[in-house]
Amino acid sequence: DTDHFLYRDFQSRNIMLREGEPWLIDYQGGRRGALHYDPASLLYDAKAAIPEPVRDALLEHYLDALEEVIDVDRADFRHRYRGYVVVRMLQAMGAYGYRGFHEGKPRFLQSVPHAARNLELLLDRGLPVAMPEVEAVFRRIIDRWADWSPGQVRDGGLTVRITSFSYRGGYPRDLDPHGGGFVFDCRALPNPGRLPAYEYESGLDSGTAEFLDRRDETRHFWTGVRQLADAQIEEYLRRGFTSLAISFGCTGGQHRSVYMAERLAAHIREAFPRVEVRVAHREHEQWPPGATRPAGRPG
Repeated sequence: DTDHFLYRDFQSRNIMLREGEPWLIDYQGGRRGALHYDPASLLYDAKAAIPEPVRDALLEHYLDALEEVIDVDRADFRHRYRGYVVVRMLQAMGAYGYRGFHEGKPRFLQSVPHAARNLELLLDRGLPVAMPEVEAVFRRIIDRWADWSPGQVRDGGLTVRITSFSYRGGYPRDLDPHGGGFVFDCRALPNPGRLPAYEYESGLDSGTAEFLDRRDETRHFWTGVRQLADAQIEEYLRRGFTSLAISFGCTGGQHRSVYMAERLAAHIREAFPRVEVRVAHREHEQWPPGATRPAGRPG
């Protein structure tokens, strides 16, 4: 029966206590639906982390109260209820992934391990219908996230190798032991090398850095780079990887790519003090006289 009011977001954060009584908020998305979905939302709320015996007791209490209003086939309700738990958990994990990974809001990622452990309990009890492909995806989520905690890292040490280069000379050689990493194209950024004031500077010079800092294009580009790099480093640390390559390319390998390489290196050193960062500017020998070069390189 789907002719009941469905709250659709019945979770712990939407229940307020006022003078000892519960008040419900954030139900503007309500619609008609099945009764099973709302108790599934509340009892399998990852933020609440309710123990399994308490979930069972609360579900029985809910059914007792429901029977005072309508006739209930308790066995049928429990059977269908597990399916609604699956649907709700998929919806919640989609929200965690979008808000946490795509929008870069780490507090949403804190709920992922709880959701993974909920999945594990659900699979132990059995899905309501055979869904082998969905179960295989669930198992991968459980293996990856059930034991994860924020800030958790594994020993072994991670080195991030950051390179700036010119596309005229092709991509940098991949020296990473397991290959992969990122290559960011900086050619869409404003080019200070076209202006006489910065022609004989490099991305290591303060004038070039200030020019790029002031541009909206740079801020948008940097936000994307930082979010991708941070997420990758956190995952590499968690999984015990030892090497990550990140490269920045531009037309001449002198201004924009150098600036971004140095900015990311400084950020990683501050945000991940356990990570070793190595920076190389491949084209430094072709920079004009007067341009600031890496330490130890004459101008």
